[in-house]
Amino acid sequence: MNDEMSSTVSLPELEAYFSEDYFHFGDVINPSEESDRQAGVVCDLLHLRQGDSVLELGCGYGRITNRLAEKGARVAGLDISPILLKKAEADAAKRGVNVEYVLGDMRSLPWRDRFDAAFLCFTTFGYFDDADNERVLREAASSLRKGGRLLIDHANRFAFLRHSSPIYVVQRNDDLRIDIMSNDVLSDRRIVERIIVRDGCVRRTHISFRQYGFSEFVRMLRSAGFETVEAYGQEGGTFTSDSSSLVVVAYK
Repeated sequence: MNDEMSSTVSLPELEAYFSEDYFHFGDVINPSEESDRQAGVVCDLLHLRQGDSVLELGCGYGRITNRLAEKGARVAGLDISPILLKKAEADAAKRGVNVEYVLGDMRSLPWRDRFDAAFLCFTTFGYFDDADNERVLREAASSLRKGGRLLIDHANRFAFLRHSSPIYVVQRNDDLRIDIMSNDVLSDRRIVERIIVRDGCVRRTHISFRQYGFSEFVRMLRSAGFETVEAYGQEGGTFTSDSSSLVVVAYK
């Protein structure tokens, strides 16, 4: 295993991975009703009320951000991909909601003491090395007001480790997305090799993310300035080793 690939992901690699190809298969993987339900879970776990200010880090094409805006939240979204942000802005305009979309790096946020809540969904956390991942948490904490809440939806490493190298195939019409998953047990990272077959072309990208457990999240979040940390499974249920996701909610 290449040491560089196993320890961090560069910004160009993130932009290549979260491209128009990523958006192209989005509604197959997350149909509208699924996104509606996921937005409801985020809203419930963050105890959002009408008019609360909310930040999504790694907002992608805005499928959760824009739905929270429809629920009455004052929402901002940050992402590294200009392509996906344009998609998010177009969807917000179609829905008739106002969302502040910002191109940027989650390791350096432009806001301080502004938001009531923030969240990172669908394993958006963990792309960098440990020092920079913890920097993301400190930046998120700094963006929140006292009493603010942070939600992190992270893949459950216990469930992942049961499958040494699964392959996931997604099809949209004649186009294919093939994800080949593996675990680097030395760096505790999940590796995703992605093959896109679309419009007669084949494109390859890769990404990896650090797989953290709950005790590690507690340590990092308390160090970042959060006082209490809670764990949930997917959809806000009880977290177990069989849960597909570890959902962490921290209170500043």
